[in-house]
Amino acid sequence: MVFCEVKTRLSEKFGTPAEAVERHKQKRYGDIARFFVMKTGRTDVNVRFDVLEVFADRVNHIEGAFGMPEGYFPKK
Repeated sequence: MVFCEVKTRLSEKFGTPAEAVERHKQKRYGDIARFFVMKTGRTDVNVRFDVLEVFADRVNHIEGAFGMPEGYFPKK
């Protein structure tokens, strides 16, 4: 199961779009994903977090941009 954050920037003056997905946001997305997994009972799937960086002239897809610690998601 893939959860994807889409970030855009007009320039890289303040960093890349992926750099805007800081640790506290990663934790929040992990909590959302864990809730979804538990609520749907889909404990049999692997979870991956991607980031799509959208620039004026291109899109960069970063697969597995960040992850959660081992045991974060419930397993059957």
